[in-house]
Amino acid sequence: MGKTLPFRNEVPTNETWDTKHLFVSDQQFFETIEQTLTKAKSFNHKYSKRLTDIDLVETALDEYSDLLITIDKMANFAELRLSVDTTDSAEQTLSSKFSTNYGKIASELAFVESEILELNGVQLENLIANSKYPHYLTKLKDKHRYQLAPEVEKALASLSPTLDGAYELYGITKMLDIDFESFEHNGQNYPLDYTTFENEYEDNPNELFRMKSFKHFSDALKKYQHTTAATYNMKVQQEKIESDLRGYDSVIDYLLQEQEVTREMFDRQIDVIMSDLAPIMQKYAKLIKRVHGLEVMKFEDLKVSIDPEFEPEISIDDSKRYIYGALNVLGQDYLSMVETAYHDRWIDFAQNKGKETGAYCASPYASHSYVFISWTGKMAETFVLAHELGHAGHFTLAQQNQNYLESEASMYFVEAPSTMNEMLMANYLFEHSNDPRFKRWVIGSIVSRTYYHNMVTHLLEAAYQREVYNRVDAGESLTAPRLNEIMRDVYSQFFGDSVKLTEGAELTWMRQPHYYMGLYSYTYSAGLTIGTVMSQRIKQEGQIAVDDWLATLSAGGSKTPTELASLAGIDITTDQPLKATIQYIGKLVNELEQLTDEIEATNK
Repeated sequence: MGKTLPFRNEVPTNETWDTKHLFVSDQQFFETIEQTLTKAKSFNHKYSKRLTDIDLVETALDEYSDLLITIDKMANFAELRLSVDTTDSAEQTLSSKFSTNYGKIASELAFVESEILELNGVQLENLIANSKYPHYLTKLKDKHRYQLAPEVEKALASLSPTLDGAYELYGITKMLDIDFESFEHNGQNYPLDYTTFENEYEDNPNELFRMKSFKHFSDALKKYQHTTAATYNMKVQQEKIESDLRGYDSVIDYLLQEQEVTREMFDRQIDVIMSDLAPIMQKYAKLIKRVHGLEVMKFEDLKVSIDPEFEPEISIDDSKRYIYGALNVLGQDYLSMVETAYHDRWIDFAQNKGKETGAYCASPYASHSYVFISWTGKMAETFVLAHELGHAGHFTLAQQNQNYLESEASMYFVEAPSTMNEMLMANYLFEHSNDPRFKRWVIGSIVSRTYYHNMVTHLLEAAYQREVYNRVDAGESLTAPRLNEIMRDVYSQFFGDSVKLTEGAELTWMRQPHYYMGLYSYTYSAGLTIGTVMSQRIKQEGQIAVDDWLATLSAGGSKTPTELASLAGIDITTDQPLKATIQYIGKLVNELEQLTDEIEATNK
């Protein structure tokens, strides 16, 4: 019988995070919502229609910041609590209570940006020159021509819970409604849900088991494809309406505005990878096919490890040695943060029923980061943990050095610190073993998890997203058959005839919450590009490069992504870093092939 996950109240406390650092009780959380709404109304009464005075603007922004920090704290608390047990009605209540009140609070604060943008050009430049929020105000100035009348901005802010409803609806369908029936393999019954499929079954070394689990997983998804497509269509049509209202040429331009990224940078990331990385990953797929003796390389075989029998097991406690060893190069302060994360329960390791899939790091400004992961004891999870702690390290430094409005880096840059840590983990593991099988496992992990996940899975999502938004711009409405067709076309274009796209592969668009977060998916490859080049710099230049990197992390959101990369000694205005990264992946795949030849020759 396959393993059944425990309920949340059955998992060991030391494997869960401690949300009391945010709110000591639900009661305190509910009281804070009421207090914040009262404070927001009072703030509105105090400053509304008065932000024509530049000196007053700065004072108002200080108070505005404090309110936003509290909102951020409540939003994170509600999300943290719900994500570890989506089936718990108390957590659902917390989330919906925050969601309902958020619109009311936001509508009271919407006047701030509207009124600042009513200042004339000279006043605005003066304000920027003398403010402690220069980058925030510059970004605001850049949005000036897309700003709507103050009363419209207020109405949109009050509608935000409704406008964000698609994401919530997607999560409910995914985690609560989809019924994955168990399946039989070799006389045993195996329970199936999102978590077990993505964490344990997807890379199972047995080909028949993979086929069965993928088929049952896909069959369950298929029953909900029309509801999920309608939910997603609702989201993208809302984005289209707002981009039109604001006067953007396209939804893509509207979504890129906040990231401070040009359309050229967005397109380049997708186009260069689709053309230059595709042949390398096709070669990798053929190597997996050869090693596993597969007659046909199928879509559900892409996640299987190159050497599943060699997957080292590791406990949570033992993971510390590797994590500390790999991240030690970033200095004592950084390492102290990582140690605190373990000791003070910043990390939720537990596997339980109702827990969402994947891994993430939430970083409320008011306290510290929280890392979400489901620990299965596979060594590869040290890479996932290093990745999420990369976000924690980034936000810890940014929040120590920047005020709230200047602390969060552009989405374009945000995956660089996390993926950089994965490269440090790989470098560390490499230096500590000469065993060809271990080395092959390390390279296999980097290629199949770090690069495949971030530069293939997420990049193909981005190529799919771009096509979706192009069609939305052309006035199309999206249905499940249309979304399936777009997804299948993207995979076919990338893998050519090296991978057979099994029925169900086209439903991959149903699995990813990133589509409800704007143009997020492509930023993984952008971040990994910066992370790869930076890890090479650290390897070659040592402390000078480390100092540059720590300074870059400390800059938070006080600079554009181009300026942040430049601070790290990387020029992302050209395709050179991306081409260098793809070249590095090609080198890894070649090494993987050589090590396989060597191992196979020894075993003959």
